[in-house]
Amino acid sequence: MQPLWVFGYGSLIWSPGFAWTSRAVARLEGYHRSFCMRSIHHRGTIAEPGLVLALDAAEGAHCSGIAFEIAPQIAEETLEYLRARELISAAYLETVQPVTLASGTAVSAVAYVIDPAHAQYCGGLSLEEQARIIARAVGGRGPNCEYLHQTATHLRALGLPDTELDWLSQRVQALKTA
Repeated sequence: MQPLWVFGYGSLIWSPGFAWTSRAVARLEGYHRSFCMRSIHHRGTIAEPGLVLALDAAEGAHCSGIAFEIAPQIAEETLEYLRARELISAAYLETVQPVTLASGTAVSAVAYVIDPAHAQYCGGLSLEEQARIIARAVGGRGPNCEYLHQTATHLRALGLPDTELDWLSQRVQALKTA
């Protein structure tokens, strides 16, 4: 039996919600981390959608995140948990992608990528528009700004700063205190 690998690029980094046997910094080619999905459940509502991160396909792009290794004995229950969490509105597609661990080892990992044909897809929003949406939205898992700040903070702590997320975090803080 082979272990399951899961690629985390947003909240899975700081709140995976499943048991893992090892984790490593990893890189996924062909996608970038982007606030390109309207959140109507976890970080917003249907009336006032928030934004959550998604892997958005783009030529020449890459995304650094964390690859989690899951023991084969709990692979199926982990996938069930992830499907309930990530596929709540079918805006994400469950895919298996090649990722490269920091050690140079290549593994195949489950990665949830945005479906650009889905109604919740909103790629191309300006950073300022993203900041305004994130500053005000609240959903079932709490304020949208908390999701942003946690992700930016954890990426920096891992040595994987994301300049757009850092800018958004500062801008949202300024909007919340204005």
